[in-house]
Amino acid sequence: MNKNIIAAVGYFTWIGFMIAFIMGDKNDPFVRHHLNQALVIDLAGLIAGVFAVIPLLGALVAAVVNIAGLVLDVMGAISAYRGSTEPLPYIGDIHIIG
Repeated sequence: MNKNIIAAVGYFTWIGFMIAFIMGDKNDPFVRHHLNQALVIDLAGLIAGVFAVIPLLGALVAAVVNIAGLVLDVMGAISAYRGSTEPLPYIGDIHIIG
């Protein structure tokens, strides 16, 4: 399967990330780059979900983070599909995978 499509699928929920992680070549810097960014977005959403239990302020923070995550997911998927390795704003310098 095309590595651009695999990298783009990684941005769509945890399930997409797991599919891309299993099917993608973990030694390919392009796939690793996009898997890393997708993981950072997913972890930010998970942390936002924890904050959502705090009344009012936590829910507001979670909403903002989740909307930002959705925007970054779309930007990342488009970038991966086009074959670009341009880092996403705000999270592009965070490296968890490799």
